[in-house]
Amino acid sequence: MEIADAFFAVFDEHDRLVLANRHYREVFFVGPDEYPDWPTLMRRNFHARRGTVISSPDFELWLKGTLSRRGKVPFRAFETDVHDGRWLWMTETVDEDGWMMCLANDITELRTQGRSLRQERDLALRTSLTDDLTGIANRRFVMERLSEMMTRAGGSPQTPTGCFAILDVDNFKQINDRFGHSVGDQLLIDFAQKISASVRRTDCFGRLGGEEFGLVLPRMTPLAAMGVVEAMLREVSTHRPLPMHPEFRYSFSAGIAPAICDEDQSELYARADAALYTAKRTGKHKVCLAD
Repeated sequence: MEIADAFFAVFDEHDRLVLANRHYREVFFVGPDEYPDWPTLMRRNFHARRGTVISSPDFELWLKGTLSRRGKVPFRAFETDVHDGRWLWMTETVDEDGWMMCLANDITELRTQGRSLRQERDLALRTSLTDDLTGIANRRFVMERLSEMMTRAGGSPQTPTGCFAILDVDNFKQINDRFGHSVGDQLLIDFAQKISASVRRTDCFGRLGGEEFGLVLPRMTPLAAMGVVEAMLREVSTHRPLPMHPEFRYSFSAGIAPAICDEDQSELYARADAALYTAKRTGKHKVCLAD
């Protein structure tokens, strides 16, 4: 297949289209002078029943889960269908700054046998990496991204390996006891959405379990990580997530640990968890950095 026949696009670190050839614009219905962000592009095509075929009945939940995984690995390849009947082989390559290059080729006429089986396989894989309640990445996906960050070359003051943070919703048991588990679930969904909107393309945010969430921050210094998570804390603490209880506010505590060269992943996790425990023990609604 000639490169001239490929579908080609580049998205910046904010997932906004910055470059696309004619083939890409035609198949995904992007005007010649349009440069939308990827979520807007997918949303409008879904409602118009064009572009990528999305089988999920809840588009926003699908989008939330997809965004929590999109661009978090340096390279991936996958198959996708479009509404005009074509079948595309797509690749995504992401650089260290979060810019993504997308390439696709039309493989409609190739290897049609087993197509539905591969679609079912891809759906099962996405499901295995998604948290059922919040729709964002799950513990397995977060820990894989953490492992990838730690296997990179040892950092330096100029190019740090990165940091790992554990975020825990404060007083969650009391919230469940007061309002009921359905409201508790709604709060976790709201928290996941709020934090997800603040992470970089190169970061990875997902639910570890219960009211605990993990945040992988590649190539970020401890000081910068503190600033990022403290900004998230301020944003959440001013939010009113329950329309039926307009006076209700909530907060979270967080522990951050910088990755150390040759350290085991479990040791990094334990240091972040210990920092979280310090934040909880000393008053909650705060961010603590591991020793």
